Amino acid sequence: QVQLVESGGGLVQAGGSLRLSCAASGRTSSRYAVGWFRQAPGKEREFVAAINCSGSSTYYADSVKGRFTISRDNAKNTLYLQMNSLKPEDTAVYYCARCYGASYYATTSYDSWGQGTQVTVSS
Repeated sequence: QVQLVESGGGLVQAGGSLRLSCAASGRTSSRYAVGWFRQAPGKEREFVAAINCSGSSTYYADSVKGRFTISRDNAKNTLYLQMNSLKPEDTAVYYCARCYGASYYATTSYDSWGQGTQVTVSS
């Protein structure tokens, strides 16, 4: 079993930056792909970014491509999401999770969800 804990959320003005972290504990996490999702009030949880086991391949939602960067440090069992040029529509609770399924983009491919961290972008 893997436990994931997100941190780094907060309130930022539009155009600003935040760096989210996701610390993993429990069974070795470096053998799994991991990803970030977000959920805004009244909306479904949506894919943001994912990264494979080694960190050599990354995947992004079109809405964040070019602004967000996902990375991982397997020695520290930590996943990161660097978010630049933030927009009010990026406001959501951000979750990290472990990918065990076939699709990096589908919520159903993930388990071991963290508790989430709130990101609020003011205009």
